[in-house]
Amino acid sequence: YGLYDYLRNSIQQLELPQRKAALIVPAFETLHYRLTFPKSKAELLSMLDMGSLYTFRYHVWPKGHAPTDYAKWRTATVPYRVAWQPDFEPYVVVRRDCPRYDQRFVGFGWNKVSHIMELDAQEYELLVLPNAFMIHMPHAPSFDISKFRLSAGYRGCLQTLREEFHQDLSRRYGAAALKYLTAERSL
Repeated sequence: YGLYDYLRNSIQQLELPQRKAALIVPAFETLHYRLTFPKSKAELLSMLDMGSLYTFRYHVWPKGHAPTDYAKWRTATVPYRVAWQPDFEPYVVVRRDCPRYDQRFVGFGWNKVSHIMELDAQEYELLVLPNAFMIHMPHAPSFDISKFRLSAGYRGCLQTLREEFHQDLSRRYGAAALKYLTAERSL
């Protein structure tokens, strides 16, 4: 409730049209098919404490959203900056002229990860909004995630595309892009 207006106000207050920043909307999830959506951050925190909500994908892919720093978000009253980390894939609000998603990553896997990497390579600030949140509702697995899970060929192709993406980043951003390749190899 009120997210659209909050985002519009945040865009103006943070002067997003004049700066390179990605506004992160923290993501949560429920395992229930029915949910009374929280009307405020206080309500969401209460639901989180009671166990009816969780941080997004904490049980299957914590690296994807952990850099959001949910512990800090709980008490934050102003936007705060976070650093890029491997496999970070938050939901973001960005200027229209930001780098586009890499079209190699269709289906399941690495679309948001590569996009955040590209934003970081272009020195976008990653700013977590203290009063924004979204909640993922359970649904059946997509066709593409099923292919990813069941097909070694699909996973192999995705790995090849990841390697190509890293090479392209290295060509575009030079030594600054080494941190992405180093992070990938240390995983």
